[in-house]
Amino acid sequence: MTQSALSFPIIRTAGLDGMLVTFADALSEPSNRATLAFSEAVKACAWPGVQEVSTSLASVFLRFDSAALCHAALKDLLLALLETQDWQQAALPPGRRLWRVPTVFGTELAPQLAEAADAAGMSEAQAVESLGSARVRVLTIGFAPGQPYLGPLGAEWNLPRQTELTPQVPTGALVLAVSQFVLFATTAPTGWRHVGQTGFRGFQLGAEDPIALRPGDEMIFTPVSRSDYDRFCLEDSHFGGASREEIPA
Repeated sequence: MTQSALSFPIIRTAGLDGMLVTFADALSEPSNRATLAFSEAVKACAWPGVQEVSTSLASVFLRFDSAALCHAALKDLLLALLETQDWQQAALPPGRRLWRVPTVFGTELAPQLAEAADAAGMSEAQAVESLGSARVRVLTIGFAPGQPYLGPLGAEWNLPRQTELTPQVPTGALVLAVSQFVLFATTAPTGWRHVGQTGFRGFQLGAEDPIALRPGDEMIFTPVSRSDYDRFCLEDSHFGGASREEIPA
């Protein structure tokens, strides 16, 4: 059977102590919604033997003690929970926050805005308006501690990754590809286009809560001038002037 012919959701074993529940073979808003809602439901069940529950863009991973809970028994529990509702229509989990993050788009701080705008068929000003007004969801945390994948952006931003790596982008870099942002939590090479720069630190070793964001949080990257950006970073070395508020359930 080909992947496209598979019927979702799919439950798969992942090694001796893992189980994976997949809601789609590609990212979409409904598949990510299902992933976040189902993950929270699994956690709320608190099944004995389940030791970890985490998410990717469209899947939920469970790590469990196979001596306390066998694969077949866990699969039965998951199937029963899946049948309780249409998870792609489920409410998102409570406790989510909306972050507004001051962001410099373009300039020498984020030198690939013009390239991305041209690829999307826009002027730089139009690109800043589009990207700076987008309200995106933390789809998952990955690649590095505290580093979010954010989206989905509109189809006009479904740009391929670069064919060559940018040797390094700084912490707080906002990069773009395949209708998503990634907000870099550390310096690293990337094949994504560097379109914005923030003072946001998504991972702070030693902090009481070292990972700032949660899957399901939402973010708006508010365009600011270079002088305002510098001031925000000076006044707030952790989040570069970002604010947050609870999203009503």
